[in-house]
Amino acid sequence: MRRLLCILTALAGCHQPQRIEVEPAAAVRAPQAISLLGDTLSVVPMSDAARQRAERQLADAYTAYQHTPTNPDSIIWYARRLGYLGRFREAIDVYSLGIELHPNNPWLYRHRGHRYITVRELDRAVKDLERARDLTRGKPDEVEPDGQPNAQNIPIGTLQSNIDYHLALAYYLKGDFARAIPVYAHELANARNDDRRVSIAYWYVLALRRLGRADDADAVLRELPAEMQIIENDSYRDLLRVFEGKLRADSVLAAAELSGGRSSVSYVTTGYGIATWRLLNGRRGEATDVYRKIVQGSQWPAFGYIAAEAELARLR
Repeated sequence: MRRLLCILTALAGCHQPQRIEVEPAAAVRAPQAISLLGDTLSVVPMSDAARQRAERQLADAYTAYQHTPTNPDSIIWYARRLGYLGRFREAIDVYSLGIELHPNNPWLYRHRGHRYITVRELDRAVKDLERARDLTRGKPDEVEPDGQPNAQNIPIGTLQSNIDYHLALAYYLKGDFARAIPVYAHELANARNDDRRVSIAYWYVLALRRLGRADDADAVLRELPAEMQIIENDSYRDLLRVFEGKLRADSVLAAAELSGGRSSVSYVTTGYGIATWRLLNGRRGEATDVYRKIVQGSQWPAFGYIAAEAELARLR
């Protein structure tokens, strides 16, 4: 234990707190992942204002971590704040050391599993998220606070729903749609709000359609409420309406590109959904074109970007 605490102290830079207050240029440029297409991924795009805010938040999390370096919440928030600055490898290291201290803490596995998805280590992500699921089975669920709150400052996820969401996503990205489907079915049946409902339904419909289960996918769409109160997942709601035939795919994609440009997370999310809709409707060339536009952008941590990589890798 004493040796582990020394490692934690060294990693945190407890004797050099200024290391966190001003983000080192090397940390920004350091390679973080190899894409599913073999490209090196490093810098995460952020506005100056967003980066400065994230750096302040990291400094606060680091201070709390210094005071209580073995506390699970301190460890988790320190790692989460590193991740929000694109320092995913450091975040994974912090989570890993936290797991050595707290091997039965599901939050640590849930968050490390998420970051393993970010860095394209999908098998490790599945292992962590399945472990988190086992640790929470049969236990009361808990609301998960957001690191980057939405406009209404209302968390939309819980520990168990986020475990399942990311686990099913990891299966989906690996092309194991059959394993993703029962997880999505369970989560949709237990969704507590409309934001969670549309995000789960979206990936659920895609997984069903990828397996040729169009009738089942249509049944999921029919069961969605006609009127929903969406706080942050407007893109998923609009994509579901495309699959329902209520919105035109080309118009939805054009609107996303116009509002944020191809370098926005909104375009990546919408672009992947529209490209996959085109693929499922026999428009492979048009789908591939959008997938390529997505991966030519810079939002590589976004799930739609990772999914576009996976599609292009499969299409090869």
